[in-house]
Amino acid sequence: MRVALVVNKASGGGTDPAPLERAMRDHGAEVTTCGCEPEDLARIADTDRLVVAGGDGTVGPVAELAGRLGVPLGAIPAGTANDFVRANGLPLDPVEAAVLAVTGTELRELELGRLGDGRPFVNVASAGLASVAARRAAPLKPRLGPLAYGVGAARAAATASPLRCAVRVDGRTVFEGAAWQVIVAVTGAFGGGSAVGAADPEDGVLDVAVIPGGSRLGLARRAWGLKRHTIAEQPGVEHHRGAVVEVDLPPGTEFNADGEVRDTGLERVTVERHAYALVTGD
Repeated sequence: MRVALVVNKASGGGTDPAPLERAMRDHGAEVTTCGCEPEDLARIADTDRLVVAGGDGTVGPVAELAGRLGVPLGAIPAGTANDFVRANGLPLDPVEAAVLAVTGTELRELELGRLGDGRPFVNVASAGLASVAARRAAPLKPRLGPLAYGVGAARAAATASPLRCAVRVDGRTVFEGAAWQVIVAVTGAFGGGSAVGAADPEDGVLDVAVIPGGSRLGLARRAWGLKRHTIAEQPGVEHHRGAVVEVDLPPGTEFNADGEVRDTGLERVTVERHAYALVTGD
């Protein structure tokens, strides 16, 4: 089996591809390793399987490429939170995940979200507290690891304000006003263990959860719902599904897409069903 291993060496505390390459070669794979920049991905054309080792933000473009090439995608956790790997029940040990990536035969066809600027994402795109929390967590990741997300979220909840927004799903306005958070979900996983549990990455539609503005004290209940993955069922939270989601935000508003802070693309989000096949089991 010819395997193209895409490595983000900057993910987590720094990813060393050597043990991953060795594990895959020990199981009969011919491994070619490259970086994760667009020019690196553009050179991948002739392979039997794509394997990505990086954080959640690295997975989306490689998943898109796997779908375009028509080859299975293997995923190795090498980021801080690894929400994508957790959401799909993949091994958290990188070497174990590398072995599964080349020996696994069980595939799961998943959808891919796409921001208005064309950027693909696999988990969530979220504006409001999530982006503030991501910004606050970034400098803490080397020291705290996944705990940085909890610290960042606590600081965001104490200092941030609701944002003005309008949300449309398949052309219909479903929310207009002040919101603590707007979450557009594929797997629904983000922030080191939070999730929109109602999201199904195989159904071909996006899930949208809007946490309306209100008392800062009420955020504790919302945080509990996110950690319990029941936020979409909480009273007062808007939950909708659709193929096209449009979020109007004040100019320059930042949002978080798969752990990366961005400022364009949430104005129109679409989804592609069965966009790629993920290796999930033996």
